[in-house]
Amino acid sequence: MEAIAMDDSLIMVSAEDVMRGKYLVFYVGDNGFGLEISYVTEIIGIQNITHVPHTHHYIKGIINLRGTVVPVMDMRLRFSLGEIEYTDRTCIVVINTDDICIGLIVDEVSEVVDIADENIQPPPPTTGGGINNYIRAIATVGGHVKQLLDLEKIF
Repeated sequence: MEAIAMDDSLIMVSAEDVMRGKYLVFYVGDNGFGLEISYVTEIIGIQNITHVPHTHHYIKGIINLRGTVVPVMDMRLRFSLGEIEYTDRTCIVVINTDDICIGLIVDEVSEVVDIADENIQPPPPTTGGGINNYIRAIATVGGHVKQLLDLEKIF
């Protein structure tokens, strides 16, 4: 719980309340994605990745993050967008969900934004699969569309 002062009184709020509606926005190719900030542990630069044989093609391998072994997934490959050479903007978004820690390689991290519930709607029905299979919702942020990811479907 965290205490927030308002009008000479304290209101107790949980960490979940403070993070509600906040999303990390990042890009994979030309696509803007959002991920609930509560899942994000940290954002780091590209590291030495140790290849692990006999894994899915989109699992680049593992990294050692301060003594913790973290598997790393390339989101371009997960979304079948093709592999590119990493740049100085490429980074690893380390997330934690259901006690699983994993790094997501993305082309660029943009910002953390507040997205009100009224700016979020279900994704349109699709027939072709692909990236749309991993989308939980569609949000509009500053006149731009962001696809909010469903982590359970990505894993």
